[in-house]
Amino acid sequence: MAETSGLRVGDRAPDFTLPSATGEMVSLASYRGKADVVLFFYPKDETAVCTAEACSFRDSYEAFQEAGAEVIGISSDTAESHQRFADRNRLPFLLLSDTGGEVRARYGIKKTLGLIPGRTTFLIDREGIIRSLFSSQFQAARHVSETLGVLQTLHANRPAE
Repeated sequence: MAETSGLRVGDRAPDFTLPSATGEMVSLASYRGKADVVLFFYPKDETAVCTAEACSFRDSYEAFQEAGAEVIGISSDTAESHQRFADRNRLPFLLLSDTGGEVRARYGIKKTLGLIPGRTTFLIDREGIIRSLFSSQFQAARHVSETLGVLQTLHANRPAE
């Protein structure tokens, strides 16, 4: 199992700015007050489990949007690799490049067996607070179902705007 250390539900999510597949710089802070963010860290573009996970997020993307969330994937792959991965799999959400692993480290995501970058999903609310996290290297589809369930509950309990 992948592990996380340091960050817990109720903590403020660390801000970051990373390049997207298109080269645009994206900051977590730009979503504050506007949208919840589903932030999923995954090991590598084009691998079987990572592709299944990304496609599960793609297939549920409309439900995430209806509940007021943006989906963002982060790995250490380059922007060019992300662009090919997104195009090949018709991914409608942002993929960000953390080539040096600094953001992954700030979020406390450990490697599985000391080798494989961990797979962890965070639900961050509009105020920048972590509302859920799910970490499992091999249960990729559960990242989507677990996070969507918490998001829908959060959305249902939020006052109408």
